[in-house]
Amino acid sequence: MSPMPFPQQVIVILLCIAATMSTRFLPFLIFTSKKPTPPFVQYLGRALPSAIFGMLVVYCLRNVEVLSGSHGLPEAIALAATFLLHLWKRQMLLSIAGGTAVYMLLVQLVF
Repeated sequence: MSPMPFPQQVIVILLCIAATMSTRFLPFLIFTSKKPTPPFVQYLGRALPSAIFGMLVVYCLRNVEVLSGSHGLPEAIALAATFLLHLWKRQMLLSIAGGTAVYMLLVQLVF
């Protein structure tokens, strides 16, 4: 495969910048402080973090084999750690990072 010509590289980079910036700025242009945020958008703000967290759990556990290897023990322990961290602090980033750290330590050092 031949490399992309320089003008095409520049166009691709500019399109990526435009797409990224439009997704960042568009909500501020649509939902100004002059009018109230629609109830549906407020609902999405409350519901989506939990839904994304649930999808992340399902995605991470999709290939766990409970009938072979470590029988899913590192995953179960890390899931429990994530759950307990979230109950304790209610901070999603801490829960995800803590659960990931527990899992990596278990896989690298124990199992």
